[in-house]
Amino acid sequence: MSSAEVEELRAAFKARYHNFQLLLSANNKTLELMSEMEQALRGNQPFGMSFIRANCTAISVNVFRIIQNLDQLAPGKYQNLYERFRIIQEQINNVLSQKRETIGEDLVLPFASIDKHMADQVGRKMANVGEVKNRLHLRVPSGFVISSLGYRKFYEHNDLQAEIDRRLQASTVEQLDQLYALSADIQQLIIRSEVPEELQTAIMDAYRDLENEAGPGCKVSMRSSALGEDAAGTSFAGQYRSQLNVSADNLIQAYKEIVASKYSLQAISYRLNRGILDEDIAMCVGCMVMINAVAGGVIYSRNPLNIRDDSIFINSVWGLPKSVVDGSVASDLFVVSREEPLKIIRRDIKEKEYKFVCYPEEGVCRMDVTGEKHTLPSLDDDQVMQLADMALKLEDYYGSPQDIEWAIDQNGSIFVLQCRPLVQSGGEEERFQKAGESAAAEGEVLLEGGATASPGVAYGPVFVVKKNSDTLQFPMGAVLVTPQALPRVAALLNRAVAVVTEQGSVAGHLANVAREFGVPALFGMKDATEVLKNDEYVTVDADGLRVYKGRIEPLLEKAPPKKNLMEGSQVYDILKDVMQYITPLNLLDPDSLDFRPRNCLTFHDITRFSHEKSVKEMFNFGSEHHFSERASKQLFVDVPMQWWVINLDDGFKEDIEGKFVMLDNIVSIPMLALWEGINAVPWAGPPPVDTKGFMSVLWEATTNPALDPSMDSPYINRNYFMISRNFLSLNSRFGFHFSTIEALVGERPHENYISFQLKGGAADFQRRLRRALFVGSILEEFGFRAEVKEDGVFARLEGYDEEYMKEKLKILGYMIMHTRQLDMVMSNDASYYHHRTKIMNDLHNVVIPGPSQKRDGSANAR
Repeated sequence: MSSAEVEELRAAFKARYHNFQLLLSANNKTLELMSEMEQALRGNQPFGMSFIRANCTAISVNVFRIIQNLDQLAPGKYQNLYERFRIIQEQINNVLSQKRETIGEDLVLPFASIDKHMADQVGRKMANVGEVKNRLHLRVPSGFVISSLGYRKFYEHNDLQAEIDRRLQASTVEQLDQLYALSADIQQLIIRSEVPEELQTAIMDAYRDLENEAGPGCKVSMRSSALGEDAAGTSFAGQYRSQLNVSADNLIQAYKEIVASKYSLQAISYRLNRGILDEDIAMCVGCMVMINAVAGGVIYSRNPLNIRDDSIFINSVWGLPKSVVDGSVASDLFVVSREEPLKIIRRDIKEKEYKFVCYPEEGVCRMDVTGEKHTLPSLDDDQVMQLADMALKLEDYYGSPQDIEWAIDQNGSIFVLQCRPLVQSGGEEERFQKAGESAAAEGEVLLEGGATASPGVAYGPVFVVKKNSDTLQFPMGAVLVTPQALPRVAALLNRAVAVVTEQGSVAGHLANVAREFGVPALFGMKDATEVLKNDEYVTVDADGLRVYKGRIEPLLEKAPPKKNLMEGSQVYDILKDVMQYITPLNLLDPDSLDFRPRNCLTFHDITRFSHEKSVKEMFNFGSEHHFSERASKQLFVDVPMQWWVINLDDGFKEDIEGKFVMLDNIVSIPMLALWEGINAVPWAGPPPVDTKGFMSVLWEATTNPALDPSMDSPYINRNYFMISRNFLSLNSRFGFHFSTIEALVGERPHENYISFQLKGGAADFQRRLRRALFVGSILEEFGFRAEVKEDGVFARLEGYDEEYMKEKLKILGYMIMHTRQLDMVMSNDASYYHHRTKIMNDLHNVVIPGPSQKRDGSANAR
């Protein structure tokens, strides 16, 4: 072979290697994205459609790159993969493009024509109002609803949905300040938009009909009634805007502001946490004659904190019920036993310092309650009994506990303003108790008293929120301490572990959402914002009405695990539907006749097929081209495994003939460092394994010292080094454990990096996960950035000098030898810590004896 022919083949090899590396990079990225999607389904962190769409797009791009690079490795050989890609992509697009159809033909509907079956047209809140008025014949203010069709017409007239979708997709909403800016941006977009003339006319015609019934110039309250609002388990309590005492002149502007409140900070956060599709929420708006209430409030037809307590809880204040639902005033509480005859069994009368009333012209104002009235009950016994009887009728009609907003007008008539399913706290048997009956724990009590708004126990650092700027800085996992239980701080409930307020009603919106989210909440804790200091760690016992200094373990041990709010939601189900075309792996055995492109049913199948074939194509290069000096050489060492080396460029001291290469002929800096770690401590063989629950074939495979799995694959079972002087790529399989190490190590620290991945195992998922956490925690102690996704560990180190990088490669060499098969014994803490102690001793005393210090190159870390 001439020199020109050799150089031509070397160039061809480097081109192939380049495509192989691009394929591996795309493959690794695809698997990372798949792990992120799997973790989203398993975990408790919220995600929205932007997460799903972004990940689906990124996976599609990377899978297509995999196919393209495989095509470069083996031109025309696997063309069918393109067609399989197109079909799978089309299936994913069909899931993502599903849209809710608007039902109904009316832009505006009067209450008289509405019932509970019209929730798709008027929203569940107003559908319930119509049902109460027309079927139960209870007093409801007259009114009408601007329908979901009206909302769609408004959006279509301004092409709002497309523009909002664009802004949502373009924004990163992980930080609260970014979410706040996005919220304000979209709300202003909607408020500045024009309501189409057809819809304006329908609204004003409906208002004139209302004037004929209620009198000229009547004012209205305008309330959100979005699709999905007030449904069981997703109340949206206080997340959208209401406008009270609105005149005819401001109907259209108030309508736009309520529609815009779909994108309030708390509403966006709520939908994200509950997995509700943004585009499916049509914002209907109810308009009802304004009741200038003498008294108002909220009824719970049963105890919201104890599903065994069927007493009726009536919360009441002077004036409009606004101060009860927004938690701004302490409310009177009347508890009524439902046993016949009905009987008031508890009265808790609070000092009511102010009330909300209607301005004569428009809007509402806060007035001081003067004289002795602020200490008097806001209801007499007869009114309490009427309200209790009304609550029983509503609960009996709907067949479940109800949360009812009500008002009493100047004539003493009781009106139902709203009715929705009651959110009740459930849980372990020992937690069914009345608020305040939790056993006291030993520890320093910082605060005591108040009322349980949402039960439970939590621990974390205090963060006091007094103004909007505080809200934007609220950290994950903190205890939210705030003066008032205002609905707007509900945007923080996905971050807060507990809530403590100085004022607030347990019947308010924030309490309602806290119970939905399972966040312990204590309201009415006097001086909380002064006593509790930022960053001070406390335990909040909402059941026991106490805040303790530090961590109170006996209480925290009884705290139930936080529920996954996403599970069963629209967005959660869409992710599940999408993932059936992405993550399932059907192609398991590369030696099977079914291991073909036509049988790739998912993107995971395509990546699995392409990776297996790319390895084959890559390592067949030498034999296909009779290129012996560049073919893989078996490393001649006394180790019970096969190690093969491919010299990509200058990894050998000199070119050699024959099938074997001696270690002293290797000059690759990263390979030699890794090999030093591999051989630092002899492997003692598989650890003793409890065989319970494992199939015998797995037992045989995992106890084989030669690590030869029962289903042999000639390419994947060998351990391949691809090297140059400064580069290393190791793809290895030990039994059922797959690992990849890539490293670039040389004289330029800013170019140096190490990338490590470990995945797989023969044990169950929990043991594999435990092994992954085990490995990740050790690597982090030695300076790696390690991340655990599912049962895999992904670690990286970059930007350090050559000596430092070589030291870390020794650690990896030791780890890939001595952590294989450890998943089989990761069944308890004792085993975990036994093996961790042994490994740490080996690393510190044998592999890298002496202190591990960052060297001069650390300044160049990226």
